[in-house]
Amino acid sequence: MRFEEYQLDGCFDEMFGEAGQPRPAARLLAKRIEGLPTEELVSRQRAADRALVQMGITFNVYGESAGVEKTLPFDLIPRIIAGTEWNRIERGLKQRIQALNLFLDDLYHDQHILNDGIIPREVILSSKGFRPQCVGFKPPRGIWCHITGTDLVRHHDGQIYVLEDNLRCPSGVSYVLQNRQLMKSLFPGVFASARIRPVSNYPLRLRDMLEYLAPDGGPPRMVLLTPGVFNSAYFEHSFLAQQMGIELVEGSDLVVSDGYVWMRTTRGFEKVDVIYRRIDDDFLDPLAFRADSMLGVPGLMEAYRAGNVALANAPGTGVADDKVVYAYVPKIIKYYLKQEAILPNVPTYICSEEADLNYVLENLDKLVVKAANESGGYGMLIGPHSTAEMRADFAQKIQQNPRNYIAQPTLSLSRVPTLINETLEGRHVDLRPYILYSKEIFVLPGGLTRVALKKGSLVVNSSQGGGTKDSWVLAENELDEKEPALEGQSAKTEAAPC
Repeated sequence: MRFEEYQLDGCFDEMFGEAGQPRPAARLLAKRIEGLPTEELVSRQRAADRALVQMGITFNVYGESAGVEKTLPFDLIPRIIAGTEWNRIERGLKQRIQALNLFLDDLYHDQHILNDGIIPREVILSSKGFRPQCVGFKPPRGIWCHITGTDLVRHHDGQIYVLEDNLRCPSGVSYVLQNRQLMKSLFPGVFASARIRPVSNYPLRLRDMLEYLAPDGGPPRMVLLTPGVFNSAYFEHSFLAQQMGIELVEGSDLVVSDGYVWMRTTRGFEKVDVIYRRIDDDFLDPLAFRADSMLGVPGLMEAYRAGNVALANAPGTGVADDKVVYAYVPKIIKYYLKQEAILPNVPTYICSEEADLNYVLENLDKLVVKAANESGGYGMLIGPHSTAEMRADFAQKIQQNPRNYIAQPTLSLSRVPTLINETLEGRHVDLRPYILYSKEIFVLPGGLTRVALKKGSLVVNSSQGGGTKDSWVLAENELDEKEPALEGQSAKTEAAPC
């Protein structure tokens, strides 16, 4: 398998520099791939595909008429992240999560940030993620956002930007762990000689974090609360519960009595101390939120407020997922930490502000427009790839409810070589690192690299045809410091815009 036909197309490539030579961190991997016959690389990819089916690594797509369950596509060419670059990303993520946790605690108590006019009060009060039921509540250990998945992208200028925050029920970490196991079996020689930071300790870190939240007294009983087998992330729910050695339960398995949460077992009812909930706030407790919910546990919020059970993540964290609130995060960091953001936001236009609204409506063909509370690639317009009819439809939606929309410049997104049929082609990627907030903040090295498998597409979500890659964070800046620079063919460079 050779790289001489690989095109950079003017994009920032995670494996190759502008001159077409492998970046220092990727030299060993590029050399190994160069040395593999095409049929061997294709054979390893097919082996990975078979393994995914055998392991049942799937996700569900809502609304699919042909069947809801699909295998998540996986590409065996990993993304390489140099150690020094990752150190900066890690610092930036820790800073961001610390500030967001302080923001959430302030929001549900004294609201200093609103009183001081840093964020307009109406932005918060109109947010679908703001929960009046949580006002005045103090979560265990003062932590609201226990598990966070923060989406990062790299523009063609080489800068890493934060694209969005996911503080409610972030998904995808199971694919990080399974992808790594696959890569170790596909490229054992590389792992034997490399200094790639491990990810296998995540379930232990997650369990330790849950134990830290437990009410005092005795070994805690912990469970993972899932909506059930038809949820898009059910594979992950069952996988994480198994890896942590805790029970996987549905709402019907739990009951609240005498202010405590109890789990039905073959030995009778047993008290539950910590719930890792993978159910959105709306469905968590029909007595506190949506009365028609059949997924949650009646009375759960009462037990939570009494301090008799801990929930991760805390209800109410979704206000920080609001894409309009996202636009204020640099100000949130400055307000609480007196620091500038290490990782910048993508420049964002807030459609509820008149000047921004006018600009957005006049430039829909150049911008990406997002609904404030949608995810999975839904509720979004990518201006340069849209039709006049699509833009007219979005303009009407924006004008009807400007609070619900933001807009951003169209980023080019960096690319990584990807095996398409029997050739290597560049495909756009993002990165979702996972952050755990316990006694200290832990950032899983790397995270989930999502790849847009459709040529030219910028949408990496699995529900929109995307796949995943393994993410290798190096302990040093190179896979092997003694490895000489790659000789022979290099990738072709083109002046075409990305």
